[in-house]
This record gives sequence, structure tokens and C-alpha cells, in this order.
Amino acid sequence: MTQLPGDITCRELVELVTEYFEGALDRADRRRFEKHIAACVNCAAYVDQMRQTVTAVGHLDEQSLDPAAREELMGVFRNWRRERISADS
Repeated sequence: MTQLPGDITCRELVELVTEYFEGALDRADRRRFEKHIAACVNCAAYVDQMRQTVTAVGHLDEQSLDPAAREELMGVFRNWRRERISADS
């Protein structure tokens, strides 16, 4: 996909997907987001998968998680974050 000035990247789209679903993007960013998914098959598939996940899982909050499951998820997140920071360095 050709990147034009002002377009968002695939990485930016991934970072913005939650705000997109929550309707928190301003009009310009929402247009850029939707323009990207209209042109990028992989990101369109990612957004669709995320939409399906949200629909299947519904609303989970911290209090509804078993404490052991919460700790396991937090551990996975911490490892992912460490790996991401190392990769970006």
C-alpha cells in the first residue's frame, strides 16, 4: 500500500482501533482511519476480527475476572510490553 502524506500507517491504526470503536476519534482521524481500512485488506481484516472479539466477549471489567486469570493476563501483557520496548530500542 502506498503511504501518502497525512495517511495513517498500519501501526497507527492498531493503536487507534479502541478509540475508533468507542467513537472517540475526531472527524479527521476517523476519516483517515476509514480511508486506511478501505484500502488495506490486512487492516480491514484486523478491524473485523477486533469487532468480532468485542461482540463475542461483551463487556469485561477487572472485577469480573478471577484473580488468577487477572494475574496471568497481566503477566502476558508485561512480557509483551517488555518485548515491544526491546524491539523498538
